[in-house]
Amino acid sequence: MDHDIKDINLAESGKLRIEWAERSMPVLRMIRERFTKEKPLSGIVLAACLHVTTETASLVRTLAAGGADVYLCASNPLSTQDDVAAALVSEGHHVFSIKGEDTETYYKHINACLDAKPVITMDDGADLVSCVHSKRSDLAPGILGGTEETTTGVITLKSMADRHVLLFPVIAVNDSNTKHFFDNRYGTGQSTIDGILRATNRLLAGSWFVVSGYGWCGRGLASRASGMGARVIVTEVDPLRALEAAMDGYSVMPMAEAAPLGDFFCTVTGDRSVIRKEHFEVMKDGAIVCNSGHFNVEIDIDSLEALAVLRRNIRDFVEEFSLADGRRITLLGEGRLINLAAAEGHPSSVMDMSFANQALASEFLVNNASKLTKKVHKLPDDVDNEIARLKLESMGISIDVLTPEQIEYLSSWEMGT
Repeated sequence: MDHDIKDINLAESGKLRIEWAERSMPVLRMIRERFTKEKPLSGIVLAACLHVTTETASLVRTLAAGGADVYLCASNPLSTQDDVAAALVSEGHHVFSIKGEDTETYYKHINACLDAKPVITMDDGADLVSCVHSKRSDLAPGILGGTEETTTGVITLKSMADRHVLLFPVIAVNDSNTKHFFDNRYGTGQSTIDGILRATNRLLAGSWFVVSGYGWCGRGLASRASGMGARVIVTEVDPLRALEAAMDGYSVMPMAEAAPLGDFFCTVTGDRSVIRKEHFEVMKDGAIVCNSGHFNVEIDIDSLEALAVLRRNIRDFVEEFSLADGRRITLLGEGRLINLAAAEGHPSSVMDMSFANQALASEFLVNNASKLTKKVHKLPDDVDNEIARLKLESMGISIDVLTPEQIEYLSSWEMGT
């Protein structure tokens, strides 16, 4: 297959929305200008498993400008914007993605990208790497390396590296400061609230909002929910993060104690079965449950289905489960990423930095893969700092530069005080 999308006739709508997104992506535009001249990815076949959104389209255009032949599939069945997929196909790119695709189609699309025999993989959740290692290991010798964008994916890949089963080096794009400090905190924080409000049209002010997980995504979500007037509860398993949440002014308690209190619940942990049967059994009538981690396994949906005597869809992305005692629990977006299922994902201005990291990580792999071990690597700090510098430049912000005297002072122990 050359592509598999919903409808090529949606292309014009997609092009306009990509144009709108690119207005807020100046760093990626600057990288594209250089890539157009230098062609650092010339001859590279690149398979990307990412959310097929307007921002991703800008990344695909940048990679192609650098000479790459890009094959794109979705990293989540509900995150595809069908008009964007059509726009990319109309420009000659290979896209295999349909919003709402079933599990069989989802993996058929992943394999379609791998059939192109990529030299670089680009992941948002490690699905390409996992598929190569579990079913397509014959492709591994031809792969220079991969990039990974999410916390969940990086955890998985580091575990593989620790067990010495990782077959090629991977750049942990998520570990770049210009990614997780901004994308995870500001992007996830805003877009998750956006998805919840689009799906429910409920008032957050005065409600109890339970955030499960206080990593960078949880920090951002708690901040935005609090800013909307919600009373925020944080649940955690890490004592340092729990302490930080408490000192940031939030209530901190186990999920068992939060479950009877919450009006809204959102998981952002990257783990499974965070909200389980015993929590559903004590939630109040009308509790709203959603996920903004990576996979829908964060919520034990099977247990909720088993408890329900009736289930019905009330609104788009809103499914109500009625329990035997008359309580109703609402699940948003099938437990998948609510910011992409019911909304449009992160704002383009923050994805500008995340995808700048992806583009430059690909270039870094082409130039350095032969020197890298089969482990998870961080993108060099000078690349991270250059992205930050370009972003500041695009915002019209300038900063101080160390004087020679200051540099000498910071690097010399002899000078004392």
